[in-house]
Amino acid sequence: MFSKKTAQESDKKDALAKFRYSFGVNENEIYLDGNSLGKLPLNVPEIIGEVIEKQWGSKLIRSWNDHWLELPKRISRTLEKILHADQNTVSIGDSTSVNLYKLVHGLLASGKYPTHLISDCLNFPTDNYILQGLGASFSIASPTIVNYSSDLEADIELLKAKIKENSGIVCLSLVSYKSAYLYPMKALNLFAKEHQSIIIWDLSHAVGAVHIDLKETDTLAAVGCTYKYLNGGPGAPAFLYVSASILPYLNTPIQGWFGHARPFDFSAEFIPSRGIEKFDAGTPSILSIAAMEAGIDLTHTAGIESIRKKSEALTSFLQLGIETELIPLGYTLESPPNSAKRGSHITISHHESWRICKALMEGKKNRPKIIPDFRPNRFIRLGIAPLYISFEEIWTTVERLKEIVLENEFLAFDQERPTVT
Repeated sequence: MFSKKTAQESDKKDALAKFRYSFGVNENEIYLDGNSLGKLPLNVPEIIGEVIEKQWGSKLIRSWNDHWLELPKRISRTLEKILHADQNTVSIGDSTSVNLYKLVHGLLASGKYPTHLISDCLNFPTDNYILQGLGASFSIASPTIVNYSSDLEADIELLKAKIKENSGIVCLSLVSYKSAYLYPMKALNLFAKEHQSIIIWDLSHAVGAVHIDLKETDTLAAVGCTYKYLNGGPGAPAFLYVSASILPYLNTPIQGWFGHARPFDFSAEFIPSRGIEKFDAGTPSILSIAAMEAGIDLTHTAGIESIRKKSEALTSFLQLGIETELIPLGYTLESPPNSAKRGSHITISHHESWRICKALMEGKKNRPKIIPDFRPNRFIRLGIAPLYISFEEIWTTVERLKEIVLENEFLAFDQERPTVT
């Protein structure tokens, strides 16, 4: 039953409820945009203060040896545990786009796979921009973009047919940014292998909320950001993963000094590291990397299996509210109805989606402000971050979505949009 009482009872049984207070609680706001930018862990200001005042301010350059050189490696090891990856297969640094560029370029230059690029219409647009640019740089055919009849989920058989027809390098988002559709990772990896292809998975909308086992799924390459469900902070450095089985024949197109086998020898010739460090480039962004560790540690402590279990419970409760309370009012569910086939956000739509979002964010007397996000031209995405979202907040959100339509609150708002929605 979708009720406030059911929500409160579920919150009392929630084994992860204590983590909510690691981020602070604002009773006057419900934050449902953690799928775009996660909340601030409360201990981050203290951590950054330590780095600025003592490590940088007092110890200066000595902090490279005492603290900073090992910092990215330490966080990478924690990420490997979250992703169930082998040790020394994950590296932190740069952005998701730069890391994707490095991996695709390395694969194209390796000659190990046919030089055909494949993606689909559900992939995050930036990933497809990267593929288009690399296709032009290598003077190969433009990427094949597989189009589906629906924004809801991929047509897996059509995708397989395109991979079989044009073997090569495939890039897919494990969770679609639009609908939260969750791809069958292992099945597609095995199919790609059978057809002389490799899939680079973009984990940005999945990591920290979805159980990912890179070893068990036979994943060979992946990239992802850390500022969504991992709560790493705005613009936090991204990560890349390369399986040890393909690492020896991949080289980075950016031969930066931190990718050198012995960077502090300052030799005239670039000798790449033999490990995952070969993909490192410039000096690590210490302040940003220091800020991201708190959120990643919280995820590891909570346990990704427990996080995923709560995610499915929360999104299923929200789905129940959508189906019973909102669809009769003109809302549409734009995410897969099966929780096992979606990530940790639920997408809905309405013919007044943007003005409804504005009403949610504006709030109302005796009602909390609710922060969703909007993706043109109709998607209202409700990001369910299991570490800090409660069942009662889900119930309250559905009640506000009802109220805004029943009382025509959206009519008080115009259609003007800010740069970031």
